[in-house]
Amino acid sequence: MEATNGKLKRSLQLRHLVFFGLAYMAPFTVFDTFGIVSDETRGHVPAAYILTTIAILFTAFSYSKMVTIFPSAGSAYTYTKQTMNAKLGFLVGWTAFLDYLFLPMINALLTVIYCSSVFPDVPPWIWCVGILLLTTVMNIAGMKISVSANSVMVLFQLLVAAIFVALTIKAIVHTQTANLFTFQPFYSEQMSWSTAFTGASILALSFLGFDAVTTLSEETIEPKKNVPRGIILIALVGGLYFIAVSYFMQALFPTTETLQNIEGASPEIALHIGGMLFQSVFLAGAIAACISNGLATQASAARLLYAMGRDGVLPKKVFGNVHPRYGTPIFNIVFIGMLALLALFLDLETAASFINFGAFTAFTFVNLCVIVYYFKQKHTHTVKSILANVLSPLLGISFNAYLWYNLEVGALIIGLIWVAIGLAYLIYVTKWAKVTLPDFEFEETVGGS
Repeated sequence: MEATNGKLKRSLQLRHLVFFGLAYMAPFTVFDTFGIVSDETRGHVPAAYILTTIAILFTAFSYSKMVTIFPSAGSAYTYTKQTMNAKLGFLVGWTAFLDYLFLPMINALLTVIYCSSVFPDVPPWIWCVGILLLTTVMNIAGMKISVSANSVMVLFQLLVAAIFVALTIKAIVHTQTANLFTFQPFYSEQMSWSTAFTGASILALSFLGFDAVTTLSEETIEPKKNVPRGIILIALVGGLYFIAVSYFMQALFPTTETLQNIEGASPEIALHIGGMLFQSVFLAGAIAACISNGLATQASAARLLYAMGRDGVLPKKVFGNVHPRYGTPIFNIVFIGMLALLALFLDLETAASFINFGAFTAFTFVNLCVIVYYFKQKHTHTVKSILANVLSPLLGISFNAYLWYNLEVGALIIGLIWVAIGLAYLIYVTKWAKVTLPDFEFEETVGGS
C-alpha cells in the first residue's frame, strides 16, 4: 500500500471508527429534520425512523461484507472495480464523490447559519473560512488527532441531546395534552404507509456516515474485523438513538400545528422546554456537530481521492501522495477544503441535491457488488448463503431504488451532468478505450504498521 512519499498509518481501533461514523452522521440531524418529517408523516417520525433503520441495515450488512473482502480506502469505488469493471468502478467512485465533496460544504453553510444568528454583524465568509481552516489543519495533523477531537464533540452532542430529552420528558409530564407513554408516534389510524415511507426516504440522509468508515480501512488495526463491526454498530446505534429522541419530541408535539417554523422546529422546541439558556447550549451543540461532521467528511473525501490517485485514474503524483511524517494525504485534504469554499456561493438545497444522488449511487452498487461477487466466487449455494448474499442486498437495492424514485428532478439532472463529466474524463484517460485503466493489485496485511 505504498504511496508516492509515504503510507497511511494504522492507528484506529473499533471505538475510533464508531465515533468517526457517529460524527459523520451527526447526532444533531435528528433535530434538523424533525419538523419537516413530522409534517410529512402526520406525526409519525419514529415510525419513519424504524423503516429507515431496517432498510439501512441491509445496505450496512453489504458494506460489512465487502470491506472484509477488500479492506481498502476506496469504499464503493474499490468494490465495484474489483468485482465488476475498472471503468464502472471509476464512474461509481466519481459519482459517490458528490456525497463526500458536498457534505463539507453543507457543514460550512450550517456553521454560517448558526453563527450568523448569534453574531449577525460578523461577515458570513469569516465563519465559512474559519471552520474549513480548522478542519483542514486538524485533518492534516493526523487521523488519530481528528478522531480524538471528534470523540469529544460527539460526546458533547450526546450530552446536549440527553438534556434535551430530559427537559422534553419534564415538559410532557407537565403538559395535559401530551402523554409520555403513547404508541401513537409509531402507529395510529391517521398514519399512512406511503407518507411514512416518504418520510423514511428523507431520513435516509441522517444515516450517511455508517459507510464512511470504509474509507479508513487502511488506517484501522485489524480492518477485516473492526471495520465490519463498526459499520453495523454505527447504523444500529444511530438508528436506536434517532428513534428514541424523535419519540419524545413527537410525544410532546404530536402535530406541527403549534410550531411556528417547521424547518427550524428544533431551536423552537429547545426554547420552549429550556428557555434562552438551554437554547444557547443547544446552539453550541449544533456548532459542535458542524465541526465534527466537517472533520469526518473532509477526511473521507480525501481518502477516496487517495485511493483513486494511487490507482492512477487520477494523477498519481498529486492525489496518491501521503506525507511521510503525518501519514495523511495533505494535498487531498487541502483540495477538499478549498472546494468547500464554494459554500459561499451555494444554498443548502443545491448542495443537498448533489449528496442524494452520490449517496444512493454508492449504496446501490455496494449491494450489487455483494451479489456479483457471490456468484463469481461461490461454488456451493445454500439457503443461508443465498439469503445473506442475494436476498439481503436485493432488499437494500429495492430501498435505494425507492429513494431514487423520490429524488427531485433537479437532483437527477445535476447528478447526470456530473456523471457525464466523469464519463468524458474516463474517455480522455483511456483514449476511447484504447488504453486500459491502471489497476491496483490488492494486497492486505492485517495488523499493519
